[in-house]
Amino acid sequence: MKFISIIIPIRNEEKYIATCLDSVLSSDYPHKNLEILLVDGISSDGTRNIIKKYQEKYDFIELIDNEKKIAPVAMNLGIRSAKGEYIIRLDAHASYPVDYFSELIAWSEKLDAQNVGGVVITDVKNKNKKSNSIKAVLSHKLGVGDSNFRTGTKELKEVDTVPFGCYKKEIFEKYGYYDERLVRNQDIELNKRIINGGGKIYLIPNIKCTYFARETFISLAKNNYSNGFWNMLTTYYTNTFSSLSLRHFIPLIFVLSLFLPLILSMVYPKILWVAFLSLVSYLSLVIIISIKLKNSSNSIYHLIVSFLVLHFSYGSGSLVGLFSVAAKYIKGKK
Repeated sequence: MKFISIIIPIRNEEKYIATCLDSVLSSDYPHKNLEILLVDGISSDGTRNIIKKYQEKYDFIELIDNEKKIAPVAMNLGIRSAKGEYIIRLDAHASYPVDYFSELIAWSEKLDAQNVGGVVITDVKNKNKKSNSIKAVLSHKLGVGDSNFRTGTKELKEVDTVPFGCYKKEIFEKYGYYDERLVRNQDIELNKRIINGGGKIYLIPNIKCTYFARETFISLAKNNYSNGFWNMLTTYYTNTFSSLSLRHFIPLIFVLSLFLPLILSMVYPKILWVAFLSLVSYLSLVIIISIKLKNSSNSIYHLIVSFLVLHFSYGSGSLVGLFSVAAKYIKGKK
């Protein structure tokens, strides 16, 4: 049986790390054939103390310090320390089924793929109408676009990226390591690099894990603002739009459909109708979808607000990122 290295980038994960580790340790994959590398961005909460308790029982759990505190650095530290033939990248905000690792390895060998992953079932730890509404929005196509690993699929698919996937360790020598300039989007960019280099990435429909989403509108907004912002910086640092997919730019296009007519209306007032029609069309679609998603565990109000927070924070983050990139180009030409 293949020896595997499980790498988990972490920082201040005291609310989630025990659930994550318990699921990993409950795996049907033999403990003698795996190592767990927890790469910590110098957590300031109780995360490290929790991990030390696990280390007292399991000698294959290693804690690695990540002084730079960002995920791509954590992954590269883990990969360089890894002894496994396969690298499996996990997230502390998730829980994994018993057969997760054995299924990933089996499919990777069967398909001779550079990376394979499964479907993410979005959930929340504290269930109420607000958090359940956020969960519903993050699992719907209007919320996450054509991201098949979030919305689900019934068939094996070749895709542009997968979460919490299984890589052959050798691919990092061939395609390169994680880009340490990217605070966000590092997984997507790496997977795009693999595909552009002729590699194959597959989404396996019967492999599933549970991801615990943000539970407040503020945390949802902060996370997606940063995602949107780093979309622009990702294209800047990689010098190509092909490091991302079209779905990553849709919120920006929507925000621009409101922002640009507002600016141009100072010269041509009638163009405000473009912004009005865009906003009305968007709100109508959000309301219709929210009504369809309504059930006893959520509310139409919280569903609508979840869509608004998700899209506007992501789009505005991308817009600010666009200005940031423009400033970098101007500065570089001076």
